[in-house]
Amino acid sequence: CLSLTWLPQPPTITHQSPKDFIIDPRENILIYCEAKGKPHPSFSWTRNGTHFDVEKDSKVLMKPSSGTLVIDISGEKAEAYEGIYQCTARNEHGTAVSNNIFIRQSRSPLWSKERKEAIMVQVGVSLVLQCRPPAGLPPPIIFWMDNNFQRLPQNTRVSQALNGDLYFSNVLLDDTRNDYICYARFPHTQTIQQKQPITVKVLDMDAINETVAALYNYTNNLFVGEYSPSEERRPSFMAPLGRSSTQMALRGGVLELECIAEGLPTPEVSWYKESGDLPSSRMSFHNFQKTLKIADVMEADAGDYRCTAKNSLGSAHHTIKVNVKAAPFWISAPRNLILAPKETGILTCRVSGDPKPQIAWSVNGPVIPLIDSPKDTSRKVEDDTVILSDVQTGSSAVYQCNASNEFGYLLANAFVNVLAEAPRVLTPPNNVYQVITNNPAFLDCASFGSPIPTITWFKESQTSILNRDPYVIHNNGTLEINVAQSLNSGKYTCIASNNLGTRENHVYLEVKEPTRILAQPEYMVVQRNRKAVFECKVKHDPTLIPTMNWLKDNGELPDDERFLVDTDSLTINEVTEEDEGTYTCVMNTTLDQDSASAMLTVVEEPDPPTDLELTDQRERSVQLTWIPGDEHNSPTQKFLVQYEDLLHQAGVWHNLTEEEGTKTTAHLDLSPYAYYSFRVLAVNHVGYSQPSQPSRQYRTNPAAPDVNPTDVHGVGTEHNNLVISWKELTGLQSNGPGLQYKVNWRQKDVEEDWLSETVANASKYVVSGTPTFVPYEVKVQAVNDYGNGPAPEAVVGYSGEDVPMSAPESVQVLVQNGTLAEVHWEPVLTSMVRGRLQGYKVSYWRERSLHQAEAQQEEQQVLLFSGNRTDGRLPGLKPYSLYTLNIRVVNGKGEGPPSPNHNFETPEGVPGPPSFLRIKNTDMDSLTLEWGPPQDNNGRLTGYTLKYQPVNSSNELGPVEEMMFPANETTVILADLKYSTRYKFYFNAKTIKGSGPTITEEAVTIMDEAMKSDQVDLATQGWFIGLMCAIALLILVLLIICFIKRNKGGKYPVKEKEDAHQDPEIQPMKDDDGTFGEYSDTEDHKPLKGSRTPSNGTVKRDDSDDSLVDYGEGGDGQFNEDGSFIGQYSGKKEKDTHEGNESSEAPSPVNAMNSFV
Repeated sequence: CLSLTWLPQPPTITHQSPKDFIIDPRENILIYCEAKGKPHPSFSWTRNGTHFDVEKDSKVLMKPSSGTLVIDISGEKAEAYEGIYQCTARNEHGTAVSNNIFIRQSRSPLWSKERKEAIMVQVGVSLVLQCRPPAGLPPPIIFWMDNNFQRLPQNTRVSQALNGDLYFSNVLLDDTRNDYICYARFPHTQTIQQKQPITVKVLDMDAINETVAALYNYTNNLFVGEYSPSEERRPSFMAPLGRSSTQMALRGGVLELECIAEGLPTPEVSWYKESGDLPSSRMSFHNFQKTLKIADVMEADAGDYRCTAKNSLGSAHHTIKVNVKAAPFWISAPRNLILAPKETGILTCRVSGDPKPQIAWSVNGPVIPLIDSPKDTSRKVEDDTVILSDVQTGSSAVYQCNASNEFGYLLANAFVNVLAEAPRVLTPPNNVYQVITNNPAFLDCASFGSPIPTITWFKESQTSILNRDPYVIHNNGTLEINVAQSLNSGKYTCIASNNLGTRENHVYLEVKEPTRILAQPEYMVVQRNRKAVFECKVKHDPTLIPTMNWLKDNGELPDDERFLVDTDSLTINEVTEEDEGTYTCVMNTTLDQDSASAMLTVVEEPDPPTDLELTDQRERSVQLTWIPGDEHNSPTQKFLVQYEDLLHQAGVWHNLTEEEGTKTTAHLDLSPYAYYSFRVLAVNHVGYSQPSQPSRQYRTNPAAPDVNPTDVHGVGTEHNNLVISWKELTGLQSNGPGLQYKVNWRQKDVEEDWLSETVANASKYVVSGTPTFVPYEVKVQAVNDYGNGPAPEAVVGYSGEDVPMSAPESVQVLVQNGTLAEVHWEPVLTSMVRGRLQGYKVSYWRERSLHQAEAQQEEQQVLLFSGNRTDGRLPGLKPYSLYTLNIRVVNGKGEGPPSPNHNFETPEGVPGPPSFLRIKNTDMDSLTLEWGPPQDNNGRLTGYTLKYQPVNSSNELGPVEEMMFPANETTVILADLKYSTRYKFYFNAKTIKGSGPTITEEAVTIMDEAMKSDQVDLATQGWFIGLMCAIALLILVLLIICFIKRNKGGKYPVKEKEDAHQDPEIQPMKDDDGTFGEYSDTEDHKPLKGSRTPSNGTVKRDDSDDSLVDYGEGGDGQFNEDGSFIGQYSGKKEKDTHEGNESSEAPSPVNAMNSFV
């Protein structure tokens, strides 16, 4: 920025001492007067209105290049330099003057000596101890102390007034003492003056009656108050006196209003303003409400203030009328003017005050009052305004405005500098201004010139910018863009011009994107010792460097390693209660900032309740109250009341009742004969509090039992007994000592009396000699030393069981088919069951197959038919077999004798798959097939069926050939086959019931010799080998893909499977139509080239459609009946007859490849 120090300038006062300057006589006097100007001004002083020759007084020194005086008063009296001083600063362009500085020496005079007599006062009356310190400069600070330099205690009854006196609204005997001492501290000299101690004796009526006659004539003036007994009285004011008073305050000063009242009891003082409200922001109460202090007094503070003194007997009022006056104060002080020749200027000196100030103008010092100057047409004075017109070069001067009234004065200097200067731009060139989008931008063009230059702005190469949206040109030349946008960025040029020249300057504006918090931290409620994470994700202008700062409650984060600040988050580990507060993330850049706040609330289990108390104590109830503990920011949801029975189960606490979280009392129903202690737990969202301290013990009196034992049962364990059992009462349920149980029983439906027995410390009783399995009525009653429990209800039980005595009769078997039979029987008489019937157990086993002469008995199978059944179904039988069965009745004791064995036969069924199928002696046009009979014929074999068909290289199926063989054949030679061809074979066995499951096999006939030779020659060629490898790889990939997708195409379609739940005995075979679908080797599981893998020919047996209820409950009771169908040739290979129901092996791409070799 260019300096203006080269410009000529009249003097300006820059620093001066205060108007009222109280000095310390022990230190040198320093009177300030500093000024600036061009050229630098010279200084002179006046004292008491006359010239003060500094050079003639050796004790006075003026600092170099300054008007400040240093007066050495060592060896001199400071009083010699008291007076009114004024400094004058002048140069060739004018003269400036300082305020009148009133120099006075501080004083701290001694207290005048006086003899103080003891003050005797009757108890209860009022008293004033006067201080009256010597006048000092400035006034001293007053306080009362004792001989030990301890401040005397003050309160609403005893207090110090503004004038320093000590007021007693009423005296007490304790006020008697001989060291009431008033101290005055003088602040400038830091000295303390002490008044003579005052002795106060407070007398009661007895002491007064003994001494008043003797002392009355001599010490009448020492008594304070009446001599009659002091009684309680309504308040009256000790200061100020009367019902009203007047007080004046100066604007801007401090107003102190005081009301001190006496009375018994001690009155309380209150304040209010009759014509408006008290100024709460500037008001304060002191001296126990007896003093009202208003700072920075304003005109509006004038009015009537009422103080009220009140005690139990009445009240008193005093009104203080406040008048507010004002020393002169500035409304608008005159300002310096820089004018060009022939220009016009105005100096204004606007002041106010009460009374209205008088204004006097002067020029270049008070020696030449402006109104007394020679007639000058270029100057015109109109009260508070001086109008300067058509000024000329060389007419620079300093004008003084003095405004005064009875409360003070104001003095201001304002220079008029007449200059002719070409424009100068003071703003540095090429300044770069940065601003955030949508904010105002201010581009400076500070300039100087006389006349004042005109400022014009340009952007880039555009025409002149005028005062129109979005631009505003201020009087100081600053260009304002109201709402800056990115398109406002660029180079700006300002031109300052007047009639003496032109000057330009370039600046640049960059409009940046604002900083914004995208993801603000959110309010969190965290359990104590858990983790809290506040997120704060920010977007900002990429050219600005952001700084993230986190605050807690608008202050810095605690210096704690638990607080982890990351790029966009704040993590607080193991939070504590001290971590609660408001967390603010502040993102700062050099241009802007954004902030967001969120609160953290730490919750934990509540504190346990305290202060448990038992009230409303009765025989069977009590009321429990408690005080809740700290909720720790999570409201209490409920209270859990627990009890401990010290008599029956000490140390064990049981839940008694729950109360809502808003309650602090609970009505507790109690049991007799218990020693209770209670405790309470609080529950909030976090969990349970610790238990409270136990309550005091509360004992209840014994009583007869209220309840009888529960879970009463009568069950026999032997055929001749009855065991009566029950659940014993707890100690708390016993209700008293001597708890016993009265057991009653009698046989049901028999005219008999109740039999009974009383037992103690037992939960069962055994009745012997009972008949077998007969019903009994039983009941159990609780009794103790205080009486019997309520009448018990009877329950029915049974005496013990014995094993059944007879077996079921008339056993018959109805065979349904080869795998299912029905059995029927006559039930055993109830009297012969001799117990609770469980059901009938059918045992059956296979003796042998009917085409075998020798018996081959298999493992016995058992089915239990629950309840009183008379029939059942036997599933899972094998066709064409001999079976044996018998039946027993079952009760709770065991099984009865078996019925006589009964034999039955099952009819024939379809056979199982052939045991194997082998391919041997493969030639160019023939091969040999060998097979084995089924392991399970399931009847008489009538023969075998063979079907086969060729499969070409494109997986198309050829015509089907079918052959029949007698049951005794096991081999066949197939001729007239095509050479080098793959064949698929289907083979099954038959009975009169139909065909059994089919097994399959594959084989390939061999090539002739000529083709073998060509093949060998071709196979030796490299190109052929490469081609075959590529084809093999491609086919391998395709096969794998097909396997993954589990393609359902490419099957040998056959007729639909037999219905899943129909008996295979009535389902004829449906594979005789010779229809086969398209063959696909991608799902063929058989190895080629005549190799054989085990094939599983076992077909899953269909479940019978009979209900499971009909089959009983035996573990081997559910079997599938034999039956078969031609399986689909799909993704699962046919199962080998020797492997049973094993899993299918996965398709093998290698097997498929063999068909091309």
